[in-house]
Amino acid sequence: MTDGTAQRWASALDSVVVYGQGAVCRRLARGTLPGDGRVRVTGLPRSLDRSSLRARVPRVPGARVSEARVEVEAQPHDASALDRLRREVEELTERHAALLQKRIHVLRLVEELKALRPAPPPRRKDDPHRQAPVEAWLELADFVDMRLTGRHTLLVGIEEELRVAEHELSVAADRLARASTDAPPAHVDTTVSALVVIELPDGAPEPGAEVELEVEYEVPGAVWVPSYRLLHRRGENAGRLVMRASVAQRTGEDWTGVAVGLATADLRRGTDLPRLRSLRIGRRQSAVESSGWREPPPGLADLFGGYDAAGPRPAPVSGALPVAAGPPVVAGPPVVAGPPVVAGPPVVAGPPAPQGYGGPPPAPAAPPAGVPAPVARARTAAGRGAEQAFAAAPMAPVAPGAAAAPTPPPNAPVPPPTGDGVRPGDDELDYAALVLCGPEEHSARRGRLFPGSAADPVAAERRRLADSVSRLPLPGHAVRPHESAGSFDHRYDAAARADIPSDGSWHTVTVGEITVGTRTEHVCAPSVEETVYATLVLTNATDQALLAGPVEVTVDDEFLLTAALPTLAPGGVRRLGLGPAEGIQVTRRTNLRESTSGLRNNVTVLDHRVHVEIANRLGRPVSLEVQERVPVTSEADVRIEERADWAVLEEDLGPDPHAPGTRAWHLELPAGGTAVLDGGYEIRIPAGKALAGGNRRS
Repeated sequence: MTDGTAQRWASALDSVVVYGQGAVCRRLARGTLPGDGRVRVTGLPRSLDRSSLRARVPRVPGARVSEARVEVEAQPHDASALDRLRREVEELTERHAALLQKRIHVLRLVEELKALRPAPPPRRKDDPHRQAPVEAWLELADFVDMRLTGRHTLLVGIEEELRVAEHELSVAADRLARASTDAPPAHVDTTVSALVVIELPDGAPEPGAEVELEVEYEVPGAVWVPSYRLLHRRGENAGRLVMRASVAQRTGEDWTGVAVGLATADLRRGTDLPRLRSLRIGRRQSAVESSGWREPPPGLADLFGGYDAAGPRPAPVSGALPVAAGPPVVAGPPVVAGPPVVAGPPVVAGPPAPQGYGGPPPAPAAPPAGVPAPVARARTAAGRGAEQAFAAAPMAPVAPGAAAAPTPPPNAPVPPPTGDGVRPGDDELDYAALVLCGPEEHSARRGRLFPGSAADPVAAERRRLADSVSRLPLPGHAVRPHESAGSFDHRYDAAARADIPSDGSWHTVTVGEITVGTRTEHVCAPSVEETVYATLVLTNATDQALLAGPVEVTVDDEFLLTAALPTLAPGGVRRLGLGPAEGIQVTRRTNLRESTSGLRNNVTVLDHRVHVEIANRLGRPVSLEVQERVPVTSEADVRIEERADWAVLEEDLGPDPHAPGTRAWHLELPAGGTAVLDGGYEIRIPAGKALAGGNRRS
């Protein structure tokens, strides 16, 4: 039910904040406020979360919104583009099915023609040999060949038409699947609006002045992942990092010209503050009664006495009901149970009366031994009441013509006997959503307010369709924001307004550009692989975190590659791999000498020598880091002595920490320069022991 007296204000979507899953939309509406302050803001999507509706008057000090609720209206509409797509898909489907049937029919005719064979008459035992009718056989073969040629020609044409029809059907179905969901269902235009009641202070605004109203709500079906583009020039210590976002949404409304914000927080996570009840030491005090409780009015049970005395309502006839054979049984004199009721005419026994329309309800079966009777928790507009059990007791006789209340189901809610200790729920305090139960309900619910059913199949289907975007395949190297953000939440605002249709596909939105520190370095681990890799060391000197995602690296205005950027916190430093550097050659040779030392030669000495040769064939100087591994031990009688000028790696510029014992040489090589690195270490172990895997290893 909607309020037709409220003034209608058209609204426009102004801004959207996309979270990890879902979004918060803000609409603006303007108009002259009527005297009663009741305004209906139109244009809301069908998939919105009704409990998230918020409204405020930002530019009028002292203005207050006393009520805001969602209302739904439906009316026929003309054919839209989506309706034409649906109709096209239906027509192509019918055409495809007709061609399939035609093809099956022609194939059946071909099989029948192929089965034609000359059948000579049966020959008796005493008959002489007959001359074979060759001319008739040849005429039959020509007839079959001619007809098969025609059928195969027709079949080839049908196959071609079927191939074209399948292609057109797949294209139309894909267009329908990718079409924007910002369209009404077939033949029905559903209008979702927000009914807002505004209270203004005295004297504000002036009569006839326009008032701006903001309406905010949550919608499912929106996701985003970050992506980047890095512009870097060789020799410079800074680069430009353009942050972009891939956004997909199927919220049921197109976002056209909106300000887009991106957040990593969880929209569905509860943020309500807990209610802490006070603890007192002393005498026990009764709990304060909730203000949501109201005692039912006296005489409520007698309100429907006339309805019950009017007799059973006629059952809807949907077809002939089977009646058991036998003579009709006429009901006897009326039996009065409790207060006298007006007896109706005699009732002839026949088909059982439908439940809830005056037929005598069956007595509930007694529960098995050891099983408690079903318990129903009372829920009324006042709140939750005490639990009551439906005991298995025989039903009282019902007077003929009197309408008996239907038997409550096992879990039917019944009202509490009193308001003591009742705690209403959130749905029971939403008075605008409460429904007054009519006389057809159980006697325990008649005339009382209960939370109404907000089941909307169309809205449920919209929300199911909206949630499908969370299963979209991610772009290459993309990471969900809540995975890369960790325990911190960040928000980014796009630099310009954007258009994002509700089609469930990825759309790119430019967020902004920041300056990052860059430094080109080369890394090589010749003990693992004699290949030098170019890396770009990024430094985030801003106060804005950079989430993990794909980054397109452009060096000197030439696209180099697409790499995976790790999460870069404010002030953080990370190394980004750029691939092998073919112009730098590295050669590594090792030498192991095993000897003994100590008193009585009780110590085995394993002397490892490492020789590395490096040649820079590039036309520019490079900074190179050559990594080596030194064994580590926890044995007290094993000693390791290093013989090199390498350094211990302490700074971790990658997502994974360095392995224990990692050492590195840092050197600067000019263009065309070479370098030789010598190092090594000695392992001293007791003569009676050996290294795991053997002593002679490189």
